[in-house]
Amino acid sequence: MTFPDPVAEIAASPPGPGVGAFFDLDGTLVAGFTATAHAGHRIRRGQARLGEILGVVEAATRYRFGRMQFERLLVRAAGYLRGESIAGLDALGDWLFVHRITGRVYPHMRQIVRAHQERGHTVVLSSSALTIHAEPVARFLEIAHVLCNRFELDERGLLTGGVIKPVLWGPQKAAAVQDFCRVHAVDLQRSYFYADGDEDAALMSLVGCPRPVNPRSGLAALALERDWPVLRMARADERGRLRRLAGLGRNALGG
Repeated sequence: MTFPDPVAEIAASPPGPGVGAFFDLDGTLVAGFTATAHAGHRIRRGQARLGEILGVVEAATRYRFGRMQFERLLVRAAGYLRGESIAGLDALGDWLFVHRITGRVYPHMRQIVRAHQERGHTVVLSSSALTIHAEPVARFLEIAHVLCNRFELDERGLLTGGVIKPVLWGPQKAAAVQDFCRVHAVDLQRSYFYADGDEDAALMSLVGCPRPVNPRSGLAALALERDWPVLRMARADERGRLRRLAGLGRNALGG
């Protein structure tokens, strides 16, 4: 089913920090994948060699068709950044957010985040993305808690090429959220989870208020089977394009 007014529903929900609101990042708060902005930047600056570009494309293709685990994909991507400074990457992540990502944040998801914050809910960005992609979005939306993947660093603050284990994805992300709830006295049965990916079905099944957002095929099928409300989001520029197309259609029909 389609949920008609999520903001009004949140406004009528029980208040207080015992209710959690967990948000996935890519495809949920932000259209597309935030990591593509970083990859594109490296290519434009000539920092990515041909082997890196081909390696990432190959790994992403194999992952998409189920021939590579997400952890291996993430570690391969981190390996190309070995020796880089985390301080420099954090600064770049902030720059990329301002110049490449801000316009991809779904406006209605901003309203939903704000609605939870106004009810005093514990709002958490829970994502399989890396810190340089997740934390700028969290700061923009004033989300205090972030559960995401982190680079492994040496004593100088340089990337080793690894990622801290366990990698948060699918069941591991669900486990991290459960741990967070135990520490912060958040009741999962009264909590919300917003996500688009099939891999998030594990966590979606644990919360009392599952909210698939533009769900991919597997999650969409599960939502239909379990009668979960589905949220459909459009980017601000997409809404403008649709309005322009509608106007062209009316003009063509003499409207």
